[in-house]
Amino acid sequence: MKFHEMNASQVEEALNTDYSSGLSLEDAQKRIKIHGYNELDEGEKQSALLLFISQFKDFMVLVLLAATLISGLLGEYIDAIAIIMIVLINGCLGFFQERKAEKSLQALKELSAPQIHVLREGKWLKIPSREAVPGDVIKFSSGDRIGADVRIIESKSLEIEESALTGESVPVSKEAGILSVPNPGLGDMGNIAFMGTMVTRGSGLGTIIATGMKTAMGQIADLLQSAESAETPLQRRLAQLGKILITVALLLTLLVVVIGVIQGHGLYEMVLAGVSLAVAAIPEGLPAIVTVALSLGVQKMIKSNAIVRKLPAVETLGCASVICSDKTGTMTQNKMTVTHLWSGGKSWTVDGIGYQPEGSFFGENKQPVQVRNEKALQQLLMFGMLCNHSELARKEEELVLDGDPTEGALLVSAMKAGYDRKKLLEEYKILNEFPFDSTRKMMSVVVQDRQGKVFIVTKGAPDVLIGVSSGILKDGRVQTMAGEARTEVIAAVESLASKALRTIAVAYKALPAGRVILNEREAEKELTFIGVQGMIDPPRPEVKDAVRECREAGIITVMITGDHIITAKAIAGQLGILAGNSRVMDGKTLSGMAVDELEEVVEEISVFARVSPEHKLKIVKALQNRGHIVAMTGDGVNDAPAIKAADIGIAMGIAGTDVAKEASALVLLDDNFATIKSAIKEGRNIYENIRKFIRYLLASNVGEILVMLFAMILALPLPLVPIQILWVNLVTDGLPAMALGLDKPEENVMKRKPRSPREGVFARGLGWKVVSRGFLIGIVTLLAFMAIYNRHPEQLEYARTVAFATLVLAQLIHVFDCRSEISVLSRNPFGNKYLVWSVVSSAALMVAVIYYPPLQPVFHTIAIKPNDWLLICGLSAIPTFLLAGTFLARKTK
Repeated sequence: MKFHEMNASQVEEALNTDYSSGLSLEDAQKRIKIHGYNELDEGEKQSALLLFISQFKDFMVLVLLAATLISGLLGEYIDAIAIIMIVLINGCLGFFQERKAEKSLQALKELSAPQIHVLREGKWLKIPSREAVPGDVIKFSSGDRIGADVRIIESKSLEIEESALTGESVPVSKEAGILSVPNPGLGDMGNIAFMGTMVTRGSGLGTIIATGMKTAMGQIADLLQSAESAETPLQRRLAQLGKILITVALLLTLLVVVIGVIQGHGLYEMVLAGVSLAVAAIPEGLPAIVTVALSLGVQKMIKSNAIVRKLPAVETLGCASVICSDKTGTMTQNKMTVTHLWSGGKSWTVDGIGYQPEGSFFGENKQPVQVRNEKALQQLLMFGMLCNHSELARKEEELVLDGDPTEGALLVSAMKAGYDRKKLLEEYKILNEFPFDSTRKMMSVVVQDRQGKVFIVTKGAPDVLIGVSSGILKDGRVQTMAGEARTEVIAAVESLASKALRTIAVAYKALPAGRVILNEREAEKELTFIGVQGMIDPPRPEVKDAVRECREAGIITVMITGDHIITAKAIAGQLGILAGNSRVMDGKTLSGMAVDELEEVVEEISVFARVSPEHKLKIVKALQNRGHIVAMTGDGVNDAPAIKAADIGIAMGIAGTDVAKEASALVLLDDNFATIKSAIKEGRNIYENIRKFIRYLLASNVGEILVMLFAMILALPLPLVPIQILWVNLVTDGLPAMALGLDKPEENVMKRKPRSPREGVFARGLGWKVVSRGFLIGIVTLLAFMAIYNRHPEQLEYARTVAFATLVLAQLIHVFDCRSEISVLSRNPFGNKYLVWSVVSSAALMVAVIYYPPLQPVFHTIAIKPNDWLLICGLSAIPTFLLAGTFLARKTK
């Protein structure tokens, strides 16, 4: 029902209630049975056991389990146990991460008021908010949290903070009248108070029109339940890689069995040989190394003021092509600040950040001015501070506002001019006050100075003060407010409004000695208009550069806000978001469009204003359907569904609600949009590092596969036994691969366009590099084996040891080639100290396996003679230095 279009008596009749006595206890109980308790559903919860089991559905995990089965078939139980341990560690990490992540709805429930004042059988009672029902009459005042959706029936200077729900940057006035606006958004419903919002001023009386999941907050909870978390590009690529590896392993096994049987070998022998090749094809340590690399990225992110709540999000940031950002508190400071002032035909600007009482004043020619030389400016600032209730309090090392944001802006602007409220109240004694009222749109104080003179100071909406002012202060004297003077004031106010500034006017009236003002009607007439202060929630200083750098990196920034379209356009223009042919769209237009219709134009729109939570979700889905990887930032409850549905959800750590944080994958500790840019840089580097160690591991595995396959085709014995292959995959390759994950970003990482979300694992020539490097590694390993075996066929185990050492050493040299997409010579080989030490460690482990007697029977090795190391070293260096020589030759040409 459209309660906002009904008058109070119609609402009373529709809800079958009584404003004078409220519901009866019996009726309330009946309504609980009909409507349910006033609480948010959490949906069906997945059991801990099912959640744990779900961690093992990932395709790369299935690859590892296949490797476990293969190792067991070969009788290598130690290897099987090692692989199972890796699978369990990965599963436990994912389990604990998801258990922690799904607290969004619990955080939403905590936003509901625990108790409310309700009228039952003619008595005011305090009851738990979960027991409230539609039709209940409730009262609320400053500091109360609204416990359900309420149609206001009485209002006294009522203002409610709704920013977490609507994105509105300042508290909104609420009245009891009828709202005739067609299809209003949440932010336009001036006679409805919503569950979870906070009363900041005044008091009100209302009747509950919706409870639980039928409230605006409940609809967000429902969106949050139905919003699906998108699969990350990394997860898709690893799943793709796993399928390729499984296919290769099965084909190799089949190929080897067929070749062996044709050559006259026994079926059992060939099955074991095929299984050995399958083991060689599967990089058992890959999922573990990916997890470790992402975890190391998480640690780097923390140092950059970003906490990662979901590991794959680190990599996903690196391929983000669109950042959908909330305006209030994310791109702006969420601190109303006076930036422009006008009085008596003169204009000034004032700078400064947030609530810091430091700033300079400038005249129309942008030249610095001294406030003490500007009488009109002094009065405008001083009276704005005098007719004010706000205070600045120091919380830790930051100044925070205690009071209304608009009054706070007036307070700070006066403090920038050197005024002190305590000292001012010593000079001017407040005799009476007429509080702000949303009907009058004014507030007045009666003050007396030290000389005993009494006068009234009034602040309020400029159009209202213009109407009640008979004079205007200009050139140090009072002139009549008529004709050109009136037109000039109106033009000044319109000029400030065109800059998306919220305007507050200040006026005064001197009183004759002994005159007593009894009411606001008598006080607020025949005033002398002093001037206007224009304020806005200003952009964060660093955001403009961050937006520009994102654009250079091929990332589009889209502002999504519940604020007014004029304000949104002004802020977007200052930040450089509105550029070229980009457009602005409001919530009403968006409401009439389906997702597929929005898809057609969504890439042309840079600013969405006056939007609802459903709109944000629609925007994210439209961009995703266009092939974009979408990052969604926000701080409010209204942002949570879109944050969860986006490819990468980002919440503000300071101003953000618990709901937004729990729905997100990344939390910014400093609420700084610029931190996202640093996170994107880190994400891009992490993905490039993942490509590096995938290249390294798979090239090594291709080398192992080919040396085994070529040996079988040539009717030679197997150059390596399965335990040696597993040792290389799990241990010798593991340390250098992890070190590649710590590589520093290349200089041009933020000058590249975002990679396509459809980009495969082997894109940009990676497949060719894996095959060609692997081919060379396999050939030199086979040559080393044949060089020994052909001379001494009886020393098969020794020949295998030489092949094992050649394979390991070739891979350890090749790892330096993997640091660059171009060549080993394009980067300083010693630039990654972790890589150098990991190579040294892996070489030491290889030597231990070869020369330490207790390990020799386990790994089927024999101590290598010193002169054979010349053969091993020479052959191992061929793949990397051959490719380096090719690169030099091309460069010389």
